[in-house]
Amino acid sequence: MERRIGPAARPVRAIAFDKSSTMNWSLAWHQDRTICVKERIDTPGYRAWNRKNGAIHVEPPFNLLERMMTIRIHIDNVGNDNAPLKIALGSHRMGRVPEDSVEDRVSECEQFCCLAQAGDVWLYSTPILHASDRSLEVGRRRVLQLDYSVDELPDLLRFNMD
Repeated sequence: MERRIGPAARPVRAIAFDKSSTMNWSLAWHQDRTICVKERIDTPGYRAWNRKNGAIHVEPPFNLLERMMTIRIHIDNVGNDNAPLKIALGSHRMGRVPEDSVEDRVSECEQFCCLAQAGDVWLYSTPILHASDRSLEVGRRRVLQLDYSVDELPDLLRFNMD
């Protein structure tokens, strides 16, 4: 991580995904555009405040996201039938993609399925366009996802993990 974004890199959000036969979903192509913060403190450039699973999220200036990295640690095998993460290669260099342009941008990129064995780790630029289908396989697909940043937030705003 240090070689990618710098020695001050630290985890700022952790998410556990657990797809199974009883909890199975798909995600359309999108960019991750929010960060998780401790509390809402209105700050210039930070907008679209919301709650996800009880946690406060906000859309920061996009250049903050461009400096972040995401790590996915695979707890289970992820084959073609087990809803692998799909990424649009190079899309992290496109800047903030308007939601109504996402499909067009994805079609301009080579798409890649991130297959994995239990214990594998994937590292990617946080704003890359990505998606996931519903799992076709009966079983689990557990992933621990960690977002890393080198940035300090302005004023009294703090990442939830600080």
